[in-house]
Amino acid sequence: GSVDFYCPIVKELNPIDFVDFGKVKRVRGTAVSCRIPPSSAARVAHSVKGVMHRLLPDVWIHTDVHSSSGKKRKSGDVGGCGPSPGLSVNLTATTTEGVCLSVECSMNHNINSDSGDMMQHDQTVERKNIELPEDLGKRSATLLLQEIYSGGCIDTSAQSFAMLMMCLTPEDVSRIRLGQFSQYTIMSLRLYKEAFGVEFKLRADDNGGEGSDDESDDGFGSKRGGGQTIICSCLGIGYRNMARAST
Repeated sequence: GSVDFYCPIVKELNPIDFVDFGKVKRVRGTAVSCRIPPSSAARVAHSVKGVMHRLLPDVWIHTDVHSSSGKKRKSGDVGGCGPSPGLSVNLTATTTEGVCLSVECSMNHNINSDSGDMMQHDQTVERKNIELPEDLGKRSATLLLQEIYSGGCIDTSAQSFAMLMMCLTPEDVSRIRLGQFSQYTIMSLRLYKEAFGVEFKLRADDNGGEGSDDESDDGFGSKRGGGQTIICSCLGIGYRNMARAST
């Protein structure tokens, strides 16, 4: 298929103040399988719900199954999937304050095992240990719980991009709450200081967000159940987009 993306010209970005985490209210996801038994996607969804239903009831995992041989369409394109088998799942947790935390996992085709089990009597034949669908579901659910536990309002993988947008905002203060920094984020902060001359003010914060009202809430309450968060603030450089629409 194809995706058509339309975006108007944005003259400048708006300062952001994104520090309230809120409470997790739902979890949505999609399990995708290709060239493997159709029940594998359902097994992943069942495994994910087995973990997440311990914490909240509103969990829905959609299964998207692709066969190895697709049917001929009117346009002439052949449906189905490629020659490689695969299984993946993506999960998104949404909070009452509009925070969306997402994770994505794919099936691991080579799991480490003992050297004695890797080679059979015939040295040319190797044994492949493929991750089970149940293990994939548990791993993805665990990663999502780790993102929630960190207490940040932005995914770990999107931290550097959010900070880049903060650098380009008008000359006003922007704030955002992040969890533990990744190594990529740390290197990005050094690059932003060198390229834009922007230095971030980092302040450790033990509270789960302004307006938290219950000290005994778990990780899904207004008080985070996890580690210390970091309030990141900076002054934008006032970047403006001078591009004009082309005819």
